[in-house]
Parts: sequence; C-alpha cells; structure tokens
Amino acid sequence: MSNTLRPYLAAVRSTLTAALCLENFSSQVVERHNKPEVEARSSSEVVMNPLIISRNENEKVMIEPSVNSIRISIKIKQADEIETILCKKFTRFMMLRAENFIILRRKPIDGYNISFLITNFHTEQMYKHKLVDFIIQFMEEVDKEISEMKLSLNARARIVAESYLSQFD
Repeated sequence: MSNTLRPYLAAVRSTLTAALCLENFSSQVVERHNKPEVEARSSSEVVMNPLIISRNENEKVMIEPSVNSIRISIKIKQADEIETILCKKFTRFMMLRAENFIILRRKPIDGYNISFLITNFHTEQMYKHKLVDFIIQFMEEVDKEISEMKLSLNARARIVAESYLSQFD
C-alpha cells in the first residue's frame, strides 16, 4: 500500500468501525417490518448525516449510517477514458454477481461506482472487523486490478499494432 493511500484508508476504516454499531429496529410505519432505514428512509430521525471521505475529487467514499443499516458508496479513481471503461466493466461484472458478495448492492448511488449495504442482520452473522477489513481490502485491490488490466490492454494493443504494421514492411 502506498504512503499516500494509507491515511485515506485509515480514515475510512475508523469511520466504518464507529458507524457499524447497528441494532435491530422495526419499522415505525409498517408493523412487523424491518427494512434498512438508509434505503427506505421512512423515518428521518433514525437516519444520520452522510459522511464523505475524499482523497481527491475523483476518489471518495460516502458512508450513510442509520440505526439498522449502513450504505458505503465508493467512487473509484479514473484518470483517463481507458480506466473509466475498465472501471465500468469491472464494477458491472461484480454487480451482476451481487448475491455472491452478500453485502454488495446491484446498483450504485448516483455519482459513485459501487455501493455496499450492511444491515444489522449482517453484523449479527459476521464479524464487524472482518466486514471493515473486506471493504478496505476491496478499496486497495480495485485500483491495482484496474491498473493491471490497463497495462495488459496496452501490451496487447502494442502487439496487435506491431503485427499489423509488420505486414507493410
């Protein structure tokens, strides 16, 4: 992990750890229903103010806590058009398999590339610190993955261009 990324991820880790104090909370509108309040927004008093942790304008995390759920939306760094296309394809690939990731949402929040939804049921079944570790590890690895895909794409493009241009020698 680079030294410039370390404080950003440390801030995200400490904020997530503090925000993951979720409890079972039944709906105040419909009896015997328990929906994630951050998604349902049925009662404004149980949804807290969203927190945005930003490394720069192209790389940020929005954490939206509520009494029984938390939504984490991540905007992944995209320096050029190739990285934008690769990021879109990569996140689409993951979101199509959202049921395998359990906490991954199928559709991100507007302005972000990918979103996670953690409810009180997830924190009852899984370790909180492991959930935080997963989010942090995801944030570390997604940049590496997109960079590797970009390098591979450029290498293949170079090989194709060389083989095509060698026909004209």
